[in-house]
Amino acid sequence: MLHGSLLNKILLFALPLAASSILQQLFNSVDVAVVGKFASSQALAAVGSNASVISLMINLFVGISVGASVVIANYIGQKNQRGIKNAIHTVSVVTLANGVLLLAVGLLIARPILEMMDTPDDVIDLAVLYLRIYFLGMPFFMIYNFGAAILRSMGDTKRPLYCLIIAGLINTALNLLLVIVFKMSVAGVAIGTVVSNMFCAGMIIYILLHEKEPFRLESKHIKISRPELRKMLRIGVPAGVQGMVFSIANIFIQAAINRFGSNAIAGSAAALTYEYYCYFVVSAFSQATVTFISQNYGARQIERCKKVFRQTMLLSVTSCALLNGFFVWQKELAIGIFTSSPEVFRFATLRMEIVLLTQSLACSYEIAGAALRGLGYSMLPAILTVFGTCVLRLFWVYVICPLFPTFEALMIIYPISWLVTGVAVCVAYRIIQKKLFIPEKAYNLLNGNN
Repeated sequence: MLHGSLLNKILLFALPLAASSILQQLFNSVDVAVVGKFASSQALAAVGSNASVISLMINLFVGISVGASVVIANYIGQKNQRGIKNAIHTVSVVTLANGVLLLAVGLLIARPILEMMDTPDDVIDLAVLYLRIYFLGMPFFMIYNFGAAILRSMGDTKRPLYCLIIAGLINTALNLLLVIVFKMSVAGVAIGTVVSNMFCAGMIIYILLHEKEPFRLESKHIKISRPELRKMLRIGVPAGVQGMVFSIANIFIQAAINRFGSNAIAGSAAALTYEYYCYFVVSAFSQATVTFISQNYGARQIERCKKVFRQTMLLSVTSCALLNGFFVWQKELAIGIFTSSPEVFRFATLRMEIVLLTQSLACSYEIAGAALRGLGYSMLPAILTVFGTCVLRLFWVYVICPLFPTFEALMIIYPISWLVTGVAVCVAYRIIQKKLFIPEKAYNLLNGNN
């Protein structure tokens, strides 16, 4: 990451990571497709209505894993082996605590939060059942994600991908068996996801136990190092809070969707699947931005930091726009995988043509925000994203939508919020960049380097 051409290294890092994230989403997509085809529209809606709740619950802790990745990557740039070792073993403790906490909270709030979202009566019991079983797998989900964050900080995105490929096959096989053969509906697909998460967790632990020093996980060293924990939380908590607030806004939007009935929920869930696929490509380039800038900024390679930002922004916008256009072009095939209901198809098409087609706008704040985190500025993009997405979307739901009570009017807030947030975060990045990126020659002179 510190030497040679950047483009091929960014692609080698980002593409396996994108594939890994897409495979994780396939766990949910297979759930949606199997119950939609072999159970009922209500089962499809039950699985789909949980997406925003699950995102809300896990985003804080996924954000902390981003903080861990930044800290470890920065230590790699500094060649600080003691810091790397302390950070990795601190992560292991945090991971287990987070997973157990998520399990407990998820079981407790499943029904209250779905009731708060106005989940229809013909859907809510199935939705609660799916959510409670899903959260039984949270400790395993968190172990995989934090372990993968450690490997990503090293530049390794391939081994997490291999784990997910096998886990995806396990998940699909179990879904088909439990839903088609044993008629377990949403319970069957939830169990399949939990088992696949257990496999991923086991594989990632095995990899870390056999990794070379200083990246090896050793039980005798597992403890919290307060300096490393503070650094992780300083970067990770704002990123996680941003994701949580983002999810809160989407919960209110989901509640508004729920008022249009189970067909709208099912249609929105089908279209949302393709938004996730495109987002994960953007997220992969965002993770590449964080990791590459963290390492290069730690090594004071300023010009490479600037190049990383330019190249990841171009790659993310281009790839996202191409995928958006492809899925909308093939919408009949894409939606047909999940449903044969004409009304569900109508709602899915509306969401795809309004939201999915404009999703590349989100690249602006995702990449600029990732660059800021790589430089150690995590609070600023979090605050800007909260105002640009959450506040604006809530205003839209409660002020604008009552004046225009249509599904189309509800969906249009997505591109509007992406545009507003993107402009704000990009401007912030430019300001911070000028403040931090003094010329390398001047930096060397100030520090007595030849």
